[in-house]
Amino acid sequence: MDSPTRFTLTEHSSTYWRVTFDNPPVNLVDSTMTGELDAVFTRAEQSGVAVIVFDSADPEFFIAHYDLSAKEELDHVLAHPEEVHPYTALLTRLSKLPMATIASIRGIARGAGSEFLLATDMRFGSREKAVIGQFEIGMSAIPGGGPATRLPALVGRGRTFEILLGGLDMDGDLAERYGYLNRAFPDAELDGFVDELASRIASFDLQTIKDIKHFVNVATLRPDGEFKDQMDAFWAAVNRPAQQHVARHLFEAGLQQRGELERDLPHWVTRYQYRTGADA
Repeated sequence: MDSPTRFTLTEHSSTYWRVTFDNPPVNLVDSTMTGELDAVFTRAEQSGVAVIVFDSADPEFFIAHYDLSAKEELDHVLAHPEEVHPYTALLTRLSKLPMATIASIRGIARGAGSEFLLATDMRFGSREKAVIGQFEIGMSAIPGGGPATRLPALVGRGRTFEILLGGLDMDGDLAERYGYLNRAFPDAELDGFVDELASRIASFDLQTIKDIKHFVNVATLRPDGEFKDQMDAFWAAVNRPAQQHVARHLFEAGLQQRGELERDLPHWVTRYQYRTGADA
């Protein structure tokens, strides 16, 4: 495979790999990142990798969210409703990979960032620096990457509604208590714990890891069709005046640029809510 441009791939050993997101200015998910991750997954499956850790080179942003600037992507999605969106397919594939997957979260993981970590097997975060949430309701959209399906098994029905309808961030401490994270650690201890756990898993028999994942997946994964429906609903929302109204104002104020808006996005979206008769 070609060298990735949206992250670095470090092969600590033949069985332990690390993907470190590095897509300035705020680690957005886009079609290029999706394709490059898909290629890594294919290579990992062919190489007998036992564990992949995902982290970020940017201490402020794990993954900010999906790139909302690509109009041609919206046009394609609306013209081909029968297709499964590549990011939906990627997250479904991520949850079913035969190796263990671990997200090590330091910085902001909102929207597609939260959805990515929810598709991994295990999630560990910095108590002081992890910021996790689904802000999409503030943009008059449903989250597209499947949190309505994945969150209830982790946090319960009521807390899922709190996360998706409130659209607020959680720090590492609260995310741990809710079950959004497996565990939160003091920031100075996060990397050491994740590396030790990943190294331990990488030392075990690969077929046994595959078997454990298979049976846990049978007991826990929901039908793939639920994820397509959520992504379709997200792109339908992007095509409506309410979402376009909020998005236009946010882009004018600095969306997808490094600054206070991206650092405090759940509060910025409340400034530009669409109302009937508003200037859209």
